[in-house]
Amino acid sequence: MNKRLRTGAIATAGVGAVAAAAILLPNANASTDQPAALKTLSAHSATQLATSLKADLGDQSAGWYLDSSNGHLVMNVLSEDDAASVKAKGAVAKVVQNSMTALKSGAKTLRDNASVPGTAWSIDPKTNKIVVVADRTVTGAKMATLTKTTNGMGEGMVTVKRSQGEFKRYDGGDAGSAAGGAAGSAAGGAGDAAGGAGDAAGGAGDAAGGAGDAAGGAGDGGAGGGGQAAGPIGGSAIFGGNARCSLGFNVTVKGAPAFLTAGHCGNDSKTWTADQGGSQPLGTVSDSKFPKTDFALVTYDDANAQPQSAVDLQNGSTQEITKAAEAAVGMKVQRSGSTTGLSDGTVTGLDATVNYGNGDIVNGLIQTDVCAEPGDSGGAMFSEDSAVGLTSGGSGDCTSGGETFFQPVTDALKATGAEIGAGGGGAGGGDNGGDNGAAGGNGAGGGDAGAGNAGAGNAGAGNAGAGNAGAGNAGAGNAGAGAGDPGAGAGAEDPGAGAQDPGAAGGDALN
Repeated sequence: MNKRLRTGAIATAGVGAVAAAAILLPNANASTDQPAALKTLSAHSATQLATSLKADLGDQSAGWYLDSSNGHLVMNVLSEDDAASVKAKGAVAKVVQNSMTALKSGAKTLRDNASVPGTAWSIDPKTNKIVVVADRTVTGAKMATLTKTTNGMGEGMVTVKRSQGEFKRYDGGDAGSAAGGAAGSAAGGAGDAAGGAGDAAGGAGDAAGGAGDAAGGAGDGGAGGGGQAAGPIGGSAIFGGNARCSLGFNVTVKGAPAFLTAGHCGNDSKTWTADQGGSQPLGTVSDSKFPKTDFALVTYDDANAQPQSAVDLQNGSTQEITKAAEAAVGMKVQRSGSTTGLSDGTVTGLDATVNYGNGDIVNGLIQTDVCAEPGDSGGAMFSEDSAVGLTSGGSGDCTSGGETFFQPVTDALKATGAEIGAGGGGAGGGDNGGDNGAAGGNGAGGGDAGAGNAGAGNAGAGNAGAGNAGAGNAGAGNAGAGAGDPGAGAGAEDPGAGAQDPGAAGGDALN
């Protein structure tokens, strides 16, 4: 009997052990097989994680993108084993067909065999394909060449789309300078033409907080902020010879102040000013690369200049820029330019090549759906406080949309040895009246130029100065030499020369 009891006890203990194992085994498996919780990441954090995963995957990496709707990093991989390691790091794994090595090889095939003017292509990690765009000029023999090459690459590697526009650089010529740039003292200071304000309206006069002509006309340095020598900021209009472009980002090179813009702008002119007439010199080109890449470094003529490291948001406020960042497909970005102001959109492709014609082929660009027009070239593309790209060109406009391409800022910084930021420079305006009051706009004559909402600062002019004046949103804006009374503004509510109707400033005048 005791023996039977002992046997029963042993059997009962065995059943208990099996039951315990049944409970423990799923948990043990979960610790090794189940993915970590998906991480919600900023674009910067996603880039850091993707860089780490790319190093781990090596040749098995197939690109990545940011699912910006929920902040998840999506990593393309070639096998389920690689997918497990990606999931363990908190990213989404997507098993795809084409490796990044294969996609880059396909892009080289296009460069070698289908370098047709009016075409562009980029690697799209969302579709795991090369996306080719042919503009409206690609017809006949040119289209036949493109089709033959892409057909030989196979459907699994490449997709071909058509654009209704025409690929072009976005620097403005003579017509663009006069129209969209709103240049000269007549634009920044509103002058006699801005709603009949006369010199007193745009410049707020000597009586309007002491701003004098410097307030509406963006002073000696334009609209970049206070400091000893205020200068323009990202998105400000710049003029060189017969061309008008936009400033990208203020930088320093071995402590000296400079700014980045597009390389094709740097090729247009060696010297650049803040006004079309050339009375407000800014700097001299020290390095310019176009084609192949598209960036230029312009050194400020005033070695003591302290331009603000910021971008004009075209509404009287600015975005501080503290660093540069690599672009990521899916990244939400904004672009500031002197023709069309502020636009936003999403990065859609990387390592893009665009053929503008006449041998002007640029590689390694960022492709987006952000609109732009002539005169916006060189302007700042940014994501929050990070510099991302310099406007190069594209197709379409801000009415019909289209594709746009940007030079990566990180590549330009590396090539020139420049660093983001150019010293102090306050926000301008405030109680400093005319000295810092010019900080609000784009400098003398760009886009929403003039004194922004600065004018004479808070020293008696209220929203005085040129308002959002300049030919972009021309007219006296909220101008007037008096704080509550528009005084000589002759149209603080009535835009005068065309605050709502930009007159000649539109994109058509620049085309």
